[in-house]
Amino acid sequence: MRRIPLSRRSHITGFQALSVSRAAQHESALERDFVMLTTFRDAAAEIISQPITFAFYEDSGPRRYTPDYLVHWSDGRSELIEVKYRADLRANWRHLRPAFETARTWAREHHAGFRIATERGIRCPMLLNARRLLPLRTAPLDDGVADEVRAAVRALSEPTFGELAAMLPRDRASVLGALWRMIARADLRTDLTVPLGFHTRLALP
Repeated sequence: MRRIPLSRRSHITGFQALSVSRAAQHESALERDFVMLTTFRDAAAEIISQPITFAFYEDSGPRRYTPDYLVHWSDGRSELIEVKYRADLRANWRHLRPAFETARTWAREHHAGFRIATERGIRCPMLLNARRLLPLRTAPLDDGVADEVRAAVRALSEPTFGELAAMLPRDRASVLGALWRMIARADLRTDLTVPLGFHTRLALP
């Protein structure tokens, strides 16, 4: 792959495009969780694993750095992402900082952002919701039960999950299954940044 020269003021001598895959690869549990959370937040986002390798210079000589992901969000934004545990950042910050500055400069010049994602932002309540709901996005949904759920939500003012489960004239398993699937598909709107449960209030989109 040929090298593409960039601005001298960024101290980058070139970059190399790497793998592009709709199913983003991961090399750690934290990267796996990042990919899951990103997919959950934006189903239409494109996640590219190890998209670019930068070559740059330090006083000690030439170095290379490959960010973990490039994310193209459905709203038009693009971000280079480095996924790191906070302990690794603290232990290796002096070595990592020049590489991050190189990536940030490239991102700014290419109308993108650069961000370091740690376990503090990744392993949040939304990730727990993602683990439960992502597999349900493509699960079959009983249209009859779904119509009854929508009618009940329209008749009430933001009912809770538990209230809907108790009031609908269907067996409990069918109602619960429909509610979880409809939340997963965004057919029901709720706050996905907090843990979900029978207290969760639901509304139509």
